[in-house]
Amino acid sequence: MNTRLHCAGILFAATLLAACDGGQTNTFPGYAEAEYVRLAAPISGTLAKLHLNRGDKAPESAAAFVLEQESERAARQEAAYRVARARDQLSNLRQGKRPDELAAIRAQLAQAQAALGLSSAELARSGKLVAQQFLSPASLDQARAAVARDQGRINELNAQLRQAMQGARSQEISAAEQEVKAAQAQLEQADWRVDQKTQRTPVAGDVVDVLFREGEWVPAGAAVLTLLPPANIKARFFLPQVQLGAIAIGQEVRLQCDGCGAPIPAKISFIAREAEYTSPIIYSKENRASLVFMVEARPSPQDARRLHPGQPLEVRLAAKPVGPAS
Repeated sequence: MNTRLHCAGILFAATLLAACDGGQTNTFPGYAEAEYVRLAAPISGTLAKLHLNRGDKAPESAAAFVLEQESERAARQEAAYRVARARDQLSNLRQGKRPDELAAIRAQLAQAQAALGLSSAELARSGKLVAQQFLSPASLDQARAAVARDQGRINELNAQLRQAMQGARSQEISAAEQEVKAAQAQLEQADWRVDQKTQRTPVAGDVVDVLFREGEWVPAGAAVLTLLPPANIKARFFLPQVQLGAIAIGQEVRLQCDGCGAPIPAKISFIAREAEYTSPIIYSKENRASLVFMVEARPSPQDARRLHPGQPLEVRLAAKPVGPAS
């Protein structure tokens, strides 16, 4: 960081000298800057396998590293068992009673119907005997009560049979369905935790640094690898405020560096809204030359491979594009 600040200071001084000459130039000193991608896992664990090393060129979705997964795999297995149990309970509630249980209720219903037939015959006989004064009226009342008792038993068993064939109540089935959904959500969480223990490269790039080794404990969120995609390399330079109106987003520039060969085309992608290295005094004509604005330009990913972060550059402005402001 100190080296980069020193480099920026030198570039700033060179820009001031160019601005103080009284003339304007289309060439400015700059340097290459990088936006690194730090690959980490959201869950802590021991680094079990490292697939990439410093200096490797990793394609997109390449295996990067694996953390130990024993606990997460066991949790996923437990969640899978919970889903299976919840589904079985729901299926059982929807099906109602088992065939043998239904057969038992039907057998009890047949017994009750036979008892009703017997009590009905007893009532008929008792009515004749009471009419002939061979039995007291109380005997007739007992026979009628027996018929009502047996008829009530038949009604009870018919209701039990209908309920057994229909299955559980709708509220019980709904509660069982919610249990299945909750168990499935737990399984998805367990799957996610297992998946997070295996990380792949989100983009293609060069492996700049490896921060942990196999067998080391990796805290949650700690970067294990640092990647540099070619598209994340940009040029940074500082433009005097007097020439700020000569540039626009999308304007083409040319980058030149030692050993780079032909100039590298790039397009301005960012212009700072605030000035750098501002003076705390009033902006007079004498000190306005000290105001510079940071500008960034991005080459194509293919051309960016010719640049290295921190490398000094010479940035040459092209003509400002003509057209309506975007």
